[in-house]
Amino acid sequence: MMMSWSWCKTTGRHEAEGTKKGSSSAGRVAAWLLLSPLLVLVVLKTDFLPTVSRTDTGLGNAKWQQQHYPHGPEAVKDMGGSASRLTCNLSNRHSDTCTMEGDVRIHGRSATVYVVAAASNHRRPENSTVTVRPYTRKWEQETMARIREVTVRYTPPPAPFGSGVIPPRCTAVHDGAPAVVFSTGGCGTNFFHAMSDLVVPLYITAREYGGRVHLLVTDYRPEWVAKFRPVLDALSAHPVVDLDSDAAVRCFPAARVGLESHNGMLAIDPTLSRHGYTMVGFRDFLRSVFSLPRPWAWSSSRPVISRPPRLVMVLRRHSRALTNEADTVAAMEDLGFDVVPARPEDVADMGRFARVVNSCDVMVGVHGAGLTNMVFLPHNATVVQIVPWGDMKWACWYDFGEPVQGMGLRYVEYEVTAEETTLKEKYARDHPVFTDPQSIHRQGKAWATFLDGQNVTLDIDRFKAAMQQVFQSITTG
Repeated sequence: MMMSWSWCKTTGRHEAEGTKKGSSSAGRVAAWLLLSPLLVLVVLKTDFLPTVSRTDTGLGNAKWQQQHYPHGPEAVKDMGGSASRLTCNLSNRHSDTCTMEGDVRIHGRSATVYVVAAASNHRRPENSTVTVRPYTRKWEQETMARIREVTVRYTPPPAPFGSGVIPPRCTAVHDGAPAVVFSTGGCGTNFFHAMSDLVVPLYITAREYGGRVHLLVTDYRPEWVAKFRPVLDALSAHPVVDLDSDAAVRCFPAARVGLESHNGMLAIDPTLSRHGYTMVGFRDFLRSVFSLPRPWAWSSSRPVISRPPRLVMVLRRHSRALTNEADTVAAMEDLGFDVVPARPEDVADMGRFARVVNSCDVMVGVHGAGLTNMVFLPHNATVVQIVPWGDMKWACWYDFGEPVQGMGLRYVEYEVTAEETTLKEKYARDHPVFTDPQSIHRQGKAWATFLDGQNVTLDIDRFKAAMQQVFQSITTG
């Protein structure tokens, strides 16, 4: 079977994304429909609920609208009407999603979404139910086990004598905006996964509403929400809701549970996007969010620029670190680059570092989450990924090389040789680490050996020759 590699830092080990055959979506839906009449029915008593409030009759914040949508919000589909509809996609290999319209009621504390059928449109089996873990790493069982299940229940209209599940009464009515429900409980503490698993899918899912959308977060992580507050504020004019502690029954004209995610890392497939979104457009969105001034990198074909090309070098600690980083920086300066070293402490403030990256024309770094900051580079900039020893070329390409193609950037690889890895200090040259790296992969030891287990000592002359080509490609066209 084909394996695609990605790393969920939260789990502390390498995860492989495979294409194992499983139950088809049709089979799962069929099982859902057949078994739903057998489900134990839970009656939610609603007498204790507070008085209903009504909000969001418009976009709400005129200043927000002018800041994020100066030409007016994107068209928002009218999702009202008496008919309630529920559609679930359980076949996407990245995430399960459900889309619903009509009378939608969300009770956060019980993680239950009620889609209440109109009396004239009740066609589904009574109390049909589906559960969704609203995170985008569906293939990773260990990761998904940490994600809270959200139950989506399609219910008949309230019966005269209270038979069946009684949908709770609304205590907050948001009749001007739909909801998007997702989890931050996966791998979001790692910047690569924060972008690939959450921010890009959230952009695909929520951008079309032009700010008229509520973001409801389960497995709520305050530090994640705080870090990405500028992005969240650009996607929604409303406060983010901590769904797990929310006692309200929030009612919406429509909702989505789970985020839309396309195949690949840091990827948007325009042919799958309802509005033709692209990664170039996503990067333009980020440039607007963080007020980044440079849309284009240094180029010999553009008007004369008084400064040399600027290079940001993403430096690591503990693993895959450059043991001769000072010599490497000096070599890049000798070539003519204006070098900006970026250590872990320098990248902690995302907004500040985004401005640093946007000021640069080249990003260089050993494979790792720090390279994700390439999303802030100006168009036509160059990403140079240093690939560690251990037959890691394809894995590194999948995470960063392939995404570059859709971002409007240029990509260069520099593969570390056996002479440039510190693994030579731990293993003899006849060890499988050198003679058969794939055997280490097959044993499930690639993460510990080739990612956490090595640093890199660059051959300065060899690396300088490779970067000379990069410099020439920028300065001579």
